[in-house]
This record gives sequence, C-alpha cells and structure tokens, in this order.
Amino acid sequence: MDKLEQLITTSILSNKESSIFESGYEYKSLFISKVMPDNSNPRYFPAVIISDNHAYQVAIKQLTKKQLMAIYNAENKVVIGKSCIVNCCDTGSIEWKKSNETIASIISLGENIAVSEVIQAPTVYPTEQGTYQILTGHRRFFAMIYAQGVNGAAHFKVYHYKPALYKVKQFQENSSREDLPQYGKLQAFLDAMNEVEVLNTANKRLGNKELTVRETTNVLGISSGAFDNYNVLVRYPAVIKAYEQGNSTSFVRMKKLVRSTEEEFRETEGVSMLTAVHKREINRLLDECLNDKAKKTVKKEKEKLYAFEKIQSPDVLKMLLSENILTLEVGVNWEQLDWANQDDVNTALSQVLSYLSQLET
Repeated sequence: MDKLEQLITTSILSNKESSIFESGYEYKSLFISKVMPDNSNPRYFPAVIISDNHAYQVAIKQLTKKQLMAIYNAENKVVIGKSCIVNCCDTGSIEWKKSNETIASIISLGENIAVSEVIQAPTVYPTEQGTYQILTGHRRFFAMIYAQGVNGAAHFKVYHYKPALYKVKQFQENSSREDLPQYGKLQAFLDAMNEVEVLNTANKRLGNKELTVRETTNVLGISSGAFDNYNVLVRYPAVIKAYEQGNSTSFVRMKKLVRSTEEEFRETEGVSMLTAVHKREINRLLDECLNDKAKKTVKKEKEKLYAFEKIQSPDVLKMLLSENILTLEVGVNWEQLDWANQDDVNTALSQVLSYLSQLET
C-alpha cells in the first residue's frame, strides 16, 4: 500500500472522504522566490529560474548564453528571469520548437501582468521545506517571473496542504485550457487516472464499490464523451508518441483513425475481441500510419519567413525605421542570436515591437 492509498484509506475510515477531493485554501501574497514549479506537470517545461542580477547582466550583455548555461547547468533547458528568457535547448529539436511556442505565450502574458493583475491566481501548497509548490498555473507563474523577477511578490491561491488527488486537480484545469497541446492533456489524463485507480483500489480493500463512469467523469470534471475520447487515445503508445512529437491532429479525428484501424484489423483477422497481442499489432500499424503522415507534412510545409507583427501605431513604425534597434535594450542578445533561425529571429522581432510600444506609452 503506497502513501496515497494510505491517505485515502485513512480519510474513508475517518468519514472524511470529502477531504480527498477538497482542500481548504486562502489567497496570499508570497515572495516569488519561495514558489517552486512542478516538473511533473504537463504545463511545465524544462525551465531554470535565474536571479534578478543575472537577468540584468544578460540584458546589458555582460553575461553570454554560454556563461549562463554553465552557471545554471541549463543545457537543453529554458532560462527565465526578469525580462529575460533564453532557450538553451538544441536548436531545431522538438523540445526547442515546443519551448519557443511556450516562450512566446509567456512573454505575451508577462507583458499583460506588468500593467495589470493576474485574473486567475496560480494555486500552490506548502512543502516540508518551507517553500510552496505550484499546483496549477505554471505559465502564469513563469510570466510573473518574467514581469517582476524572483525578488518580487505576487498573489497566489494557497491550499492549506497538498491535495490528496493533486493530479486530478491539475487535469481539471489542463483539460479546459485551449492553449495546452494535446500531448499535455493526454499526459495529464493518464496521471489523473492513476490517482483514480488508487482511489478505486482503496475502496475495494475496504469492501466499497469502485467509482462508476459517471462518478469518475464528475471527479475529472469532463463529459462522458470527452472521457471516452481520452480512453481511446491513450490506448495506444503510438498515438501518445505522435502528439509528443508535435502532431496537431484534433482528438476527434485521431479517435476516428484509431477506431477505423481497429475495425480494419478485426475484419482482416476475423476476430471480435482484441487481445494484448492484437493491440500491439494495431499499435504498430498506427505508428506506421502516423509517421507516414508526419513525413508528408514536413514535405508540404512551406518555408518559414522573417516577419514583423502588424504595426498599428505610426509612432512605433517611425521609431522602427529611425532607431538602430541593435543598440536598444530590448531584452535580446543580438550577439548570440541565430540569424539563420526564423523562429528565433521572429521572437526577437516580436520583443522589439513590444519594447517600442512601451516607449510610446
């Protein structure tokens, strides 16, 4: 019996089963330096938080990317500090591409936080070390660091203790977020279902019934249709692998592909029930199909272009054409910038426009 099952069993025996799903909380202002991200959360990406002093040194070009990576052991990670985000993942890798997408959203959210409050405060819980662990709201947390630095303070929703089914709580938020990639949602579902299985195991040990499908969907906060979609999609590792590698097929279309592959296999093999051996073969077929589609997509992918975002202000346009932007403190290390990489350059151009827009105000 693991710790989670022991906790759930104790709660059931003491007639405090509601504490399994709920945890008291209050809103507090905390120093950002006391809050730690959760590297097991699908919203998390491999980030290293740096001091405000080092972030400033990066901004004034006293600290290079190479030096920063050495100080923080940041190889294949993303360095985040006040007005500073540096992608140290291998250029062109899947992690590098995914991190760039997250970086762009963090910068945009950080700029909003700098001028207004966070609408929905990140949730945290206290740890034995005297710090606080992020439960939900990782992107908002990183945006706070980008906007205010680690020496600042921010508003958090603080649980009195770590929720028993904390992966379930993470899934409840992640499943409703449109900006979370499909892989993150699938991983969050698997993590949440592991906790639900532990709850069911504890109930069986005590002679109680397992959760019904309806009760399970209520706990997860999703519809029965969405629950069925998730169950079909996590059935085969090839599907999860495809999403992890950047596949963006909608869940509905992917579910149809899985169902049709299963049906074709049943007809070909003349079977009605699928055994573990059958499912391994179906997984292989799905892997081949999805890899073939990925190769075709790469061939059809248009060449990326260098591009500024749309400029609405004539004053910003005038500054852009008249100023030497390479001499401005826009938060871009021009010496380290890979000019041959369209994603890196376009991110830098976006930061330039953001900087000039702030000057205008």
